[in-house]
Amino acid sequence: MANAASGMAVHDDCKLKFLELKSKRNYRYIIFKIEDQQVVLEKLGGPEESYDDFTKSLPEDECRYTVFDFDFVTSENCQKSKIFFIAWSPDTSKVRMKMVYASSKDRFKRELDGIQVELQATDPSEMSFDIIKSRAL
Repeated sequence: MANAASGMAVHDDCKLKFLELKSKRNYRYIIFKIEDQQVVLEKLGGPEESYDDFTKSLPEDECRYTVFDFDFVTSENCQKSKIFFIAWSPDTSKVRMKMVYASSKDRFKRELDGIQVELQATDPSEMSFDIIKSRAL
C-alpha cells in the first residue's frame, strides 16, 4: 500500500484502531508516527484520558499524526463528539522530518474515514483546548 508520491505505507493497525475509536469509542486519542517508511501506532489513549494527557504525550521536537475524539455539549445542550486529525509538526523538529510528514499527511488522512476537523500545529498554543473547542462548535 505504499504511495508513489511519498513512498509511505500505512500499517493495518492504524486503520483498525481508528475504526475502534470511531465506532466503539475505545480510545480518546491515537498517536501515530512514521517509522521505516510506514505510519505505525505509537500510543493509544484510553477513554478516561483528558486533552491534557493527550498533549503531554506528544514529543517536543518530533512530528506526529494524531487523532483526538473530542466530546462537547452544544448550545442546545446536546452531547456531541467530533474526531480531530492533528498534524503535529513542532518548529524544533528536523527539516527532513517535517517534509516527510507534510508530504505523507493527505495520503494518510484519506485512510482514516470519518475525520471531521483537521488542525496543523507547530507549537502547543496552536492546538490549545480553546482552539479545539471553537473548531468543534
